[in-house]
Amino acid sequence: MGLSIAHHLARQGRAVRVLSRRRQEAAGFVAAGMLAPHAEGLEGPLLSLGQRSLARIPAWVAAIEADSGLSCGLRPCGIVVPFTTAEARDAYATARWGQCLDRQGLEQEVPGIGHAWQAGLLFPQDGQIDNRRRLMRALERACVERGVRFDEGAEVLDLATDGQGALAAVRWRGADGRPRELPCEQAVLSGGAWSSQLLPQLPIAPVKGQMLSLQGPRNALARVIFGPGTYLVPRNDGLVVVGATSEPEAGFSPGLTPAGQRQLEEGLAALLPAAGSWPSMERWWGFRPCTPDEAPLLGPGPLAGLWLAAGHHRNGVLLAAITAALVGESLLGRALPAEDQRLLEAFRWDRFSRPAGSAA
Repeated sequence: MGLSIAHHLARQGRAVRVLSRRRQEAAGFVAAGMLAPHAEGLEGPLLSLGQRSLARIPAWVAAIEADSGLSCGLRPCGIVVPFTTAEARDAYATARWGQCLDRQGLEQEVPGIGHAWQAGLLFPQDGQIDNRRRLMRALERACVERGVRFDEGAEVLDLATDGQGALAAVRWRGADGRPRELPCEQAVLSGGAWSSQLLPQLPIAPVKGQMLSLQGPRNALARVIFGPGTYLVPRNDGLVVVGATSEPEAGFSPGLTPAGQRQLEEGLAALLPAAGSWPSMERWWGFRPCTPDEAPLLGPGPLAGLWLAAGHHRNGVLLAAITAALVGESLLGRALPAEDQRLLEAFRWDRFSRPAGSAA
């Protein structure tokens, strides 16, 4: 989120400075990179947000690639969601946007899929991007090429106000341990699962996820498989990302666990039994930033001049393009199209405490 917004603003001629504690903490380095508003079964405003972002992604990626000279690894491969019964398939929240598959159709789309799955939905409009190996690197390079300044190893300590509730400065500690103060009138908080440590009033908590990757034969799996509790995301070179556990009780506890790894391996065996013999390449974990309704906090924050782009939970990679546009354009003081303005309003940070139907 931070890199996407920084790139958007820098392209508009703004001077941007990114304060980052540890870049590898970012969920963008951990996620599988699915672009899946339909396969995820999103509903309501979150589905609309995801669909609008999905439509923006080709142009968003093209701009990043033009500035960076690097590929982002965008792959519009389609996603298959398997079900044990046709009734469960037909009841899926986004079924009307997908193509119905029976067992034969499921086998054609995913050769070797487990025998328990008797029906499916194909969402050809959904896809993936190689965020871990390509997108994040390309975004960083694009920002640098556009003049964004980076302070890696910087921990933000406090947000200073002018006495009237408006942002006046960011207080932070550098990698050398020295405290600093950066005067500013505008800032964007996109601290992921750690955002509420800076602003406790933000309802964001970590949800730990463990993942692994396998090296399969090239072209062994053409579609992403989005099963219940487990998904398989195949890259162009045969690498398959397998995710992910969901552990809200873990807090910020680091490390892999035997139970989490077993869950992934059992889910993999149920979805694609042959993949159980593919060699394991890497295992890792990270923390999703989750809000009570699993939707992001976007737009103006509790301090005048502070903008929020946090709490994207499972859909950060998908929603990066629309988040950069909504938050970036609003911060620049530009009028948004009516539908975009309605979406921004739907994801206000204080929506959980505001009376239903109250105006902005």
